[in-house]
Amino acid sequence: MIVGSISEDRKLENRVAITPDIVKKYKSLGLKVYLSENYALHLGITDQIYKEEGATLFKSDEEVIKNSDMFIQMNLPNNENIGKIDKGKILIGVLSPHLNQHILKDLISRDVKCFSLELLPRITRAQSMDILSSQANLAGYKAVVDAFAFFQKAIPMMMTAAGTISAAKVLVVGAGVAGLQAIATAKRMGAIVYATDVRLASKEQVESLGGKFLTVEGAENLETEGGYAKEASEDFKKKQEGLLKETLKKTDIVICTALIPGKTAPIIIKKDMIDVMQSGSVIYDLAASQGGNSELTKVNEVVDSNGVKIMGEANILNKLPTSASSLYAKNIFNFVNNLFNNEKKSFEINLEDEIIKKTMLE
Repeated sequence: MIVGSISEDRKLENRVAITPDIVKKYKSLGLKVYLSENYALHLGITDQIYKEEGATLFKSDEEVIKNSDMFIQMNLPNNENIGKIDKGKILIGVLSPHLNQHILKDLISRDVKCFSLELLPRITRAQSMDILSSQANLAGYKAVVDAFAFFQKAIPMMMTAAGTISAAKVLVVGAGVAGLQAIATAKRMGAIVYATDVRLASKEQVESLGGKFLTVEGAENLETEGGYAKEASEDFKKKQEGLLKETLKKTDIVICTALIPGKTAPIIIKKDMIDVMQSGSVIYDLAASQGGNSELTKVNEVVDSNGVKIMGEANILNKLPTSASSLYAKNIFNFVNNLFNNEKKSFEINLEDEIIKKTMLE
């Protein structure tokens, strides 16, 4: 059986789905690995390194697709390459079914088995495959580092003979994986950190990292059975807005991480809230690619609103592609290993397995 992967569109994506150390793991299962030439050259990983680990490289994407039984990517391949995926083959990646419905329906109608890993259930057995957590962890870290680099003041409190510099105040909106890593990173760098989330269960996690949890009076727990946040009621939103507006008056840096899977990101930081922020403050919106948590966010632009800078990148992990690829490749391998039947030496789609059932598109 053959696992294949081709280069992503480098204008959009710098991560790769198979790293050299993971080639060895596929080989240990008795699988062959086919890649396109210069697959990860942009990461400083030459074709020779892949060959030394046992991968076979082809000059054209078409050859890889034609000869592979399973096709592994970061994102959905372009239309030209999608048309070359034959009946009975398996496609695995972050396929964004809510954005690519028509393309995926066509693939499924051609009997291509599609698995979208952002749909993984939040169960213990799936933790090693959890691409959302591994990637969000890095995103939360990088958002803080970039926001601090853009902020024109020192972050920690500094007591000097010339006077004292106050510690920067950071607000993290959304205390999921990205938010918790943002809190931890900001605290390590000496900031005073506040956080808010619609899931009351996150309060304990925030406080364990040294953050101060902002609670809306009379708040209800807005958490799904799968552990994700769900849409808040209008009453909750109004109370949250009032609390945030008061907090933002004395906040230096805001890290926005709130997302609802498969939906447009909720707008939490509205223009009237930004208007009360101090000039020189920074908002880093990790939800930019899904519409943004800030009303003024524009993808891949730095918006200046009366001295408040709002930043939002389409893909912040393009700035950490080597680390992100390493984690993603391990997540994917663990998923493939779950699909692979060692005795039969073939891929087996067992719909009684919750992991397979939840991620397979129909």
